[in-house]
Amino acid sequence: MAKKYSEVGSKQFSLKKLFVYLFLVTGSLLSLFPFYYMFVMATSTNREINQVPPPFTPGSNVIENFQKVLSNIDFFGSMLNSVIVAVLITMGTLFLCSLAGYTFAKLDFKGKNVLFVMILVTMMVPPQLGLIPQYYIITSLGWLNDLRAIIVPGLINAFGIFWMRQYIKDGVPFEIIEAARMDGCSHFRTYWNVVVPMILPAFATLGIIVFMHVWNDFLWPLVVLRDPSVHTLQVALRALNDARQVDYGMIMSGTFWATVPLIIIFLLFNRMFIQSLSEGAVKS
Repeated sequence: MAKKYSEVGSKQFSLKKLFVYLFLVTGSLLSLFPFYYMFVMATSTNREINQVPPPFTPGSNVIENFQKVLSNIDFFGSMLNSVIVAVLITMGTLFLCSLAGYTFAKLDFKGKNVLFVMILVTMMVPPQLGLIPQYYIITSLGWLNDLRAIIVPGLINAFGIFWMRQYIKDGVPFEIIEAARMDGCSHFRTYWNVVVPMILPAFATLGIIVFMHVWNDFLWPLVVLRDPSVHTLQVALRALNDARQVDYGMIMSGTFWATVPLIIIFLLFNRMFIQSLSEGAVKS
């Protein structure tokens, strides 16, 4: 009796796979629904938003609501400030945290473990407790109403050091570091030419986290940036809610268009992250 063999690469139906795909599709739709409904509100009037049942299809007030945003705040100027702050902080964090992570992971010096534990302890302190000391320092430096008041304190953080230290410790073989030293490389050249190309996935992941955090930060910019000309986007959007009659369509329009650049950056970093993982798998 002849046996039937399935061809290589053929896909067979599986009830388990069907349930997995249905679960993934359902989860994706539920995750995208808040963003979709924000767009629906951004294109509707107050009367349409407050009606029962609420609308679930986009309206026709896309341009009108966004024009209201532009007439109340300097939307594009605030977005430029947010881009400058987020890009500089992200680049500074990736460089400084990876350099510190390489130091803690591959170099030996006295008090290394104690210093690393002290850095981790700072992660347990709520950031709100540091508002008054930081505000005093920023005032002493004369950086009020200056983007440096946000950029400089955010250039390095404990989580970034911890993340890079763990990734470099496990993902960069010590033999490669020793080979670079035998070839006469200094510590910085070893970090820049050997370690950095091997930790691109860690860069992509940390870059996503830092950029999203800085872009959405509200409390500290609100404290140190009082001049509307230097407002970041999140602080500027707050002014849309100061009117006596709340225009939900205008507020959702500003929020929606402020989220679009963040999603674009996220997709670009996520793509690089997957590509870096694929290249690492091929080379290893």
